[in-house]
Amino acid sequence: MRIAAAMSGGVDSSVAAYELKKRGDTVVGLTIKTWPKEECGAMGEKLCCSLESIQYARSVAGDLGIPYFVIDLSKEFTEEVKKYFEEEYRMGRTPNPCVYCNSRIKFGYLLKKARELGSEKIATGHFARILEKGGKYYLAEGKDKNKDQSYFLYDIPREVLASIEFPLGEYTKDKVREIAMEQNLMTAGRPSSQDICFTTKDGDYRKYLENKGIEAFEPGDIVDTDGNVLGRHKGIAGYTVGQRKGLEVSSPNPLYVIKIDPKTNTVVAAEREKAMSSKIKVAGFNWLSIDVLDEAKDLEVKIRYNSPKVNCTITPSGDDEAVVEFSQPQFAPAPGQAAVFYEGEIVVGGGWIEEIIN
Repeated sequence: MRIAAAMSGGVDSSVAAYELKKRGDTVVGLTIKTWPKEECGAMGEKLCCSLESIQYARSVAGDLGIPYFVIDLSKEFTEEVKKYFEEEYRMGRTPNPCVYCNSRIKFGYLLKKARELGSEKIATGHFARILEKGGKYYLAEGKDKNKDQSYFLYDIPREVLASIEFPLGEYTKDKVREIAMEQNLMTAGRPSSQDICFTTKDGDYRKYLENKGIEAFEPGDIVDTDGNVLGRHKGIAGYTVGQRKGLEVSSPNPLYVIKIDPKTNTVVAAEREKAMSSKIKVAGFNWLSIDVLDEAKDLEVKIRYNSPKVNCTITPSGDDEAVVEFSQPQFAPAPGQAAVFYEGEIVVGGGWIEEIIN
């Protein structure tokens, strides 16, 4: 099989490419360039898509003896990911650019390029799995639950699941490092990228937004749930629901951001118990294992990547909208973040948190 390996210059994608080559596939390495030429070299070394990361990816491809191409998707990345990121902060929401990048860039534009180069499938170093049952394809959690990345992948178009492989889906992170060291891959010791890949060298998204002239940096009031002024904020884009540090408000008990209101340019802060929610509204769904949500279903849900799954009931409430009721209150669901639903290890689908109901 001819398969394209998306290579970020990190250890995971390097080992994924190695595993494909080992099993006998015809492999071609692809790296996405997400920044225009005037920003060349501006990324920090820990960030994926940086100039240094491309150099690492190219070197690993050379060691593996596979063809290698850099695919310029900077225009598409700006239109699909950067603009989304900026607009969400303008609206006082907390965006998740990794979800958008996966569904629109990696498994959208890059998959199209891979097919143009003659590849039947595309593979990445994500810790997740594609399962085939009765001719249908499903997205599932990776075996290493501490590294599982299925949350970030829920928005992949359903019709392309059959064209995707995750060679690391059965591995632990330690196993991946071990393989990389055994094969003397130069990426074996590289740290995992954890920052937003298009912000600044130190990964500070606030500086990035300020440099873009985002108007969400107008100072305003921090208020309590009764509207009493507690202090001042430096712009709503610098805050997210659930945040505790950086409020600079004196209080006998720790305060958390529980709401951001762009209309009044206020940040609402309260004690932790008021940040707990039992119901949320979710919209903009992408369903993977079902065709449509036409009745209430009992599932599990994750409301952020590093949160555990929790039992819930999801009930359709309108056109592409649903109310999600948790089996137990959850801390600070953030509008703009993804709510991803599971049935066992299978990803049923997901959508965007729109509103905290109570």
